[in-house]
Amino acid sequence: MQDIAEKLQISKNAVSLALQNKKGVSDELRLQVINTAKQLGYGQFAEKESFVSNILVIVPERIMSYQDNDHFQFFHDMIWGLEKSIRKKGLNAVITPIDQEMEKGLILPGVFKDIPYHGVILFGIVDREYARLIWEMDIPLVILDSYYRDLSCPVVTSSNIEGACEAVSYLISEGHRDIGFIGPTNLTTSHEERWFGYWLAMQNHELRINDLFCLKFSDGFHDTEKEIAAFLDGLEKMPSAFFCGNDRIAYILSQQLRQRNLLVPDDVSIAGFDDLHYVEEAGLKMTTMRVEKAEVCDAAASLLLSINDRNRETVRVYVPPTLVVRESVRRVQSTN
Repeated sequence: MQDIAEKLQISKNAVSLALQNKKGVSDELRLQVINTAKQLGYGQFAEKESFVSNILVIVPERIMSYQDNDHFQFFHDMIWGLEKSIRKKGLNAVITPIDQEMEKGLILPGVFKDIPYHGVILFGIVDREYARLIWEMDIPLVILDSYYRDLSCPVVTSSNIEGACEAVSYLISEGHRDIGFIGPTNLTTSHEERWFGYWLAMQNHELRINDLFCLKFSDGFHDTEKEIAAFLDGLEKMPSAFFCGNDRIAYILSQQLRQRNLLVPDDVSIAGFDDLHYVEEAGLKMTTMRVEKAEVCDAAASLLLSINDRNRETVRVYVPPTLVVRESVRRVQSTN
């Protein structure tokens, strides 16, 4: 309705009155509103050919906020990358945020009833039961970035296992043998897969994983700083390097190390994942695996458009990330 109001330069209330055939607007304006609703494919006024013109992009509202969200720029790029990819294919991306109350109450946005749509892209870390709510609907669905293995359907992500394996292999090529891992494998499939990539690289190079150097569990994303601080305080010695499940963790780790008079990379090397653009206190530029966001978004849009019904087969599309070598890793003399 807001789109219609802006197009006709009238109030949203006038649009509502016109669409509900209520008093308060002229017959001429009512006709203009209805014709515009038809053009935009809105609700019962949508013309038949517009039924496939919209794709709903469902995102948790928290990732669209600036407040307390270090990942904002990453998610912002992904959301509008999706919009761009979908628009290039001649369709409309309807960005639809859901708040925590809707997630907990299993409440679908009104847009599901208000407009016709080809299908849904579910983006970001969504509560399992809410994801199941959408998964059970009779609609084409693609899940992007994070998913649940018991909800089989088409999924697009970065190649987390291969990317993590490449990052850790790079640390090993720089002489590191005692390499730790930090990432909440219990919270997302991304971190779980990146842990496996770390494990794979260590196995490929016949290196032992020291469990004392690994922090794999978290109570929640807001507890990261405290958990890393407690983890470091419990170490009797440091590994020569850490691989972190994302750049947010990597930068928090570097800050915590500096508070303990340990420098990156002089004392400890760090590699991360995602290629997030943080303004770090010491000006440190992080070695990382860059998620190719444009390719990931285009793959999600293309995959959804290839589906014409409720496909709930386990389909995975993995987009390779790119190793970006920066100053957070230094070469050391291997003892092996």
